[in-house]
Amino acid sequence: MTILRVDHLTKTYRGGGRANDGISLDIAAGEVFGLLGPNGAGKTTLVSQVLALLVPDAGTITIDGVDAVRHPDAARRLCSFQPQAAAPVEGVSARQAIEIVGSIRGGQRGPLRARTDELLAALDLVDVADRPVRMSGGIARLTGFCMAAVVPGRLVVLDEPTNDVDPLRRRALWQQVRRLADDGAAVLLVTHNVLEAERCVDRLAIVAAGRVQAIGAPGQLKADLGAPLRLECTLDPDKPAPELPASAALSARSGRRLLAHVQLADVGDAVAWAQHAQDAHLITEFSVAAASLEDVYANWVQPEGAPA
Repeated sequence: MTILRVDHLTKTYRGGGRANDGISLDIAAGEVFGLLGPNGAGKTTLVSQVLALLVPDAGTITIDGVDAVRHPDAARRLCSFQPQAAAPVEGVSARQAIEIVGSIRGGQRGPLRARTDELLAALDLVDVADRPVRMSGGIARLTGFCMAAVVPGRLVVLDEPTNDVDPLRRRALWQQVRRLADDGAAVLLVTHNVLEAERCVDRLAIVAAGRVQAIGAPGQLKADLGAPLRLECTLDPDKPAPELPASAALSARSGRRLLAHVQLADVGDAVAWAQHAQDAHLITEFSVAAASLEDVYANWVQPEGAPA
């Protein structure tokens, strides 16, 4: 069942800057859908329109059958949202903040307390849950997630939920994101963390220059890339960069890091080239691995945010 449907959404700001240029996507119940893109790609504008905080110039947004443009209040009630900024919870404890939001969203006292306890335990927040003090960035971020998840809407929008969160709690957080979908919500995940997104999302859209550049399941997008293997090298800073073999296609170079893609049939030549370059002290190390979602992202998004 489709929970969110966005169809040909367009938004132009004063001065002619088009933040969204005909964006279309849909998210089903039980699905974690990733929205990836560089700064300025139009992700925040899209989320603001989905949450009925901003009116589009053209296009439609439907949330669980409700027209979000014509009925913004009804659409908002179907959503829960974790913004990118940390939750403003100073002066109250994490537990109080979570239960207050859950109560506002219609949670009943007994189930609400049980769900709050469950989230606090899952994210290792029990020891700090009742301290009415200023929270660290990571704790505030996790509290913000709990506020969105304690009584989730049909659509849950999470904007960079793992920012400032330590590695162990981050792993637990991704499990809770997955749990939201498994319990029937549609989850829209906005993130810059491509590698973590690959482990969590069912499908994703790569957005750049206000347009959807690619959309699909991670495996499908990697297959569409056409080169199943990545060759990554660390260049010697004191030597000129070696010329890649004809069988390798350069994908990105950033500082000392060089990334290329090769076909399976050419991997032997690529490894021989890399070993020779290492013996000549032109590179300090290299690796060959299966293509990742990061490679798909780099294929569609240039550093300045334009389509590749």
